[in-house]
Amino acid sequence: MNVFGIGLPEMILIFVVALLIFGPKKLPEIGRSLGKTIKGFQEASKEFQEEFKKEAQNIEETVTMNAKLEPSNETDKNISTSEKVN
Repeated sequence: MNVFGIGLPEMILIFVVALLIFGPKKLPEIGRSLGKTIKGFQEASKEFQEEFKKEAQNIEETVTMNAKLEPSNETDKNISTSEKVN
């Protein structure tokens, strides 16, 4: 088990130190608070990823639309070649 690069022995040590510092009555409250904070960070991260994907998709659609609207160099060459023939 490895969470945030911390193994099980390190987690146990952190728990024991926290238990000694805060005491058994305060520890559940701190755990809940920490859990809510982590959940908030995860939700914000997920929201950021979704917004980033939406914006990337919008940019891709805009580039594709512009590529369809702008004449390419090949079209310009064909037009100039047909003008020379006439």
